[in-house]
Amino acid sequence: MEYTTLGSTGTTVSRICLGCMSFGTSDWREWVLDEEEGRELVERAIDLGIDFFDTANMYSNGESERVLGDVLAEYDRDRQVVATKCYFQMDEDNPNSGGLSRKAIEQELANSLDRLGMETVDLYQIHRWDGETPIEETLRALDDAVRRGRARYVGGSSMWAYQFAEALHTSDRLGLERFQTMQNHYNLVYREEEREMLPLCERGGIGVMPWSPLARGYLARPHEEFRSTTRGETDTYAHEHPYAEGGGEEINERVEELAEEYDASMAQIALAWLLEQDAVDAPIVGTTSVEHLEEAVEAVELDLDDSDVEWLEEPYEPVPVSGHE
Repeated sequence: MEYTTLGSTGTTVSRICLGCMSFGTSDWREWVLDEEEGRELVERAIDLGIDFFDTANMYSNGESERVLGDVLAEYDRDRQVVATKCYFQMDEDNPNSGGLSRKAIEQELANSLDRLGMETVDLYQIHRWDGETPIEETLRALDDAVRRGRARYVGGSSMWAYQFAEALHTSDRLGLERFQTMQNHYNLVYREEEREMLPLCERGGIGVMPWSPLARGYLARPHEEFRSTTRGETDTYAHEHPYAEGGGEEINERVEELAEEYDASMAQIALAWLLEQDAVDAPIVGTTSVEHLEEAVEAVELDLDDSDVEWLEEPYEPVPVSGHE
């Protein structure tokens, strides 16, 4: 495993972050692993040198946080970097269980810490932008969480670059804790973030930890096979994103061809491309297989030639912005 600093924080993290959306309970999503299988993934990740874990209160309605916390309690907590998120409504009968008001942030952070079994989470992120709450209120609540020792850093997730710039400017203007990370939608077949968000992050020293680095599995297998997988058939999120558009199918075919040349898997080629991007610190890799987790870690050591990187990128065409909702 290789390690890097997360943005300008000085905190060291593994170059692969284990995304924990894929475990908790299959009652939430058909393709989600139940507790014992999730435990096996986390334990193997630690064995492989992964020390960075990303979850959210909404994943399996909190079960992902609970499983992760239970496993990490058996290890040296100081060695692990744990991130979680809030925004999406947790209780359909309680509108204040979602959004980014002070009330929502304080109560959902408390609930997340309880499930994780932790007094402090390393990184607390807003899962999406809340157009109903003034950004000043959200930032003051997050600043208080850091000052009270409930979170060490705060971060953002998918939003428009102008919104992120507004949040950073507001923090600086009011002397509040600023976002240190951006968790955005970015992969070889979805590169719209290169237009504004990634340059903004590089200029501001913001750590970038992309979600869906394999395009929800689309880049892990030939495109004609994707729909036949359990996730391809049942994951509505995968169907909402324009992965096959804008040259996506040709990119998928080039990934397959290059994988044969490098004697690697398609997933390893797609991850190796992402790890080559200067703005990226640690892609968030979600998996339902220990074998695929091991493949992802091996991708860290895979160096692509510059000509291969350019060849993979060449077919890309602009696609609709995706992932902000």
